[in-house]
Amino acid sequence: MGPMQDTLVIGAGQAGLATSYWLDRTGVEHQLLDRRVALGGAWQDRWDAFCLNTPNFSLTLPGMPYEGPAPEAFMPRNDLIEYFRRYAETIGAPVRTGTDVRRIAAAEDGGFNVETSRGVWRARHVVLATGGYQKPKIPALSAQFPGRILQLHTDSYRNPEQLPDGAVLIVGTGQSGGQIAEELLAVGREIHLAVSACPEAPRRYRGQDLLFWMMQLAEHGPKYGLNGLTVGQLPSPAARFMCNPLVSGADGGHDIHLRDLGRQGVRLHGHLEAADDGELTFSDDLPERLGVVERTFYQRMRPMFDAYIAAAGMTAPEAEPPRKDDWLPAEPARLNLEAANITSVIWATGYRLDFGILDIPVLDEWNYPRHLRGVTEHPGLYAVGLPWLTGHGSSIVAGVGRDAKYIAEHIAAS
Repeated sequence: MGPMQDTLVIGAGQAGLATSYWLDRTGVEHQLLDRRVALGGAWQDRWDAFCLNTPNFSLTLPGMPYEGPAPEAFMPRNDLIEYFRRYAETIGAPVRTGTDVRRIAAAEDGGFNVETSRGVWRARHVVLATGGYQKPKIPALSAQFPGRILQLHTDSYRNPEQLPDGAVLIVGTGQSGGQIAEELLAVGREIHLAVSACPEAPRRYRGQDLLFWMMQLAEHGPKYGLNGLTVGQLPSPAARFMCNPLVSGADGGHDIHLRDLGRQGVRLHGHLEAADDGELTFSDDLPERLGVVERTFYQRMRPMFDAYIAAAGMTAPEAEPPRKDDWLPAEPARLNLEAANITSVIWATGYRLDFGILDIPVLDEWNYPRHLRGVTEHPGLYAVGLPWLTGHGSSIVAGVGRDAKYIAEHIAAS
């Protein structure tokens, strides 16, 4: 059993590092434990051509705002990993890499016992900073696909050369599904795309990147009574896991429109509902589905942005009207893998939370810690960096620092 630490932070990605910055500022002795051998967080799991879907100006880590030459550009994966390593060095974060946490349990005398691949630690406080993208989420029907089909989650996809010759089925149209579809299209692959409910959005709106308005609204909206990006405004707890807008940071950043992909030859299908002996069945609601995907931004986000611009008295160009596009694909609801020459499937179906290391009954039915502003129901246990912890920005670089500061101050005060 190691010596008693004041605070252990589990995970040294953006959430753990931001927490370390504020713990240091508030004078709390702490240690970060990360299972990876090198810093850079889950960004190291992304594919070769991945680049950030939020502009460089959003890389506002506490104590190190982005000051590079290209605030409006989008950082490629390797530069991003380097950026986080430099941040850890700049703030002098006390990190132990290659330390896999296996169990966190309440100690009899208060505090915690933290079992790791390098022995047991004791701590008065534990901050869970392992992020919201831990376990690839793969639908159960993947087991119904023939064994000859190569199946990859986006987590293990690296580049087009990985895939055998033949057509590719991509399931899911969030940011990863959209970026990978464009990447495969660019090298001439034949693609089938199962469309999910992730909303399309303009990359730029009223003269600014989408993220600029989201950051402004998250930070300053509440003082104008605009709370649309705070967790209290979500329609249900399940909405914490809704997907991000379908935009890309590739090639300088752009919108992705599913109908455009369809016109370029991508075969669009509805939701994948069944797989039986190489015979796939999709929902037959594709026209309605595309309508919802295209309308959501204008119904949900645009009124918030416009209200903020008006309330804050900002000058911004007039909004462009939504695109009118009635092109429709004509794919049948059934698809035979062999007839379509599909040899690989990429599951762009996102991730789920995994707190299997936690031996403390503090998780709700979605495996999400029950908490108030990151302070969980169990004294001394905290969470940071999860989707919609306090608002839309909680799991992105631009917003994680706010939550980390509150948690560090709470630890210091206790």
